[in-house]
Amino acid sequence: MNNWTDILDVNAIPKLGARVVRHGSLDIAVFRNAEDEVFALEDRCPHKGGPLSQGIVHGRKVACPLHNWNIELDSGCAVAPDQGCAREFPVKVEGGRVWLDLSTVSRVAA
Repeated sequence: MNNWTDILDVNAIPKLGARVVRHGSLDIAVFRNAEDEVFALEDRCPHKGGPLSQGIVHGRKVACPLHNWNIELDSGCAVAPDQGCAREFPVKVEGGRVWLDLSTVSRVAA
């Protein structure tokens, strides 16, 4: 079952940028690319835990600011040859608002 939560106005996320939403002890990076697609990943690179929200968004990827790993925004997975995945969260935009599905957060943060 989905637990959709209205988190922010889509225009609060700069194109090619991100905003961080805190839910309990979990930081979730919400990204917006040049095509106005919105994605949500745990704000932690699978390599060394770098803040993905501070990375450079290009296409449907973000480059980790620590070691330049490329992470797919739609899956959270590192681009080969790198390995590992950041947790991905369902996100949608309706009426200019960004909604995040938090139904799996308690399992992630525990």
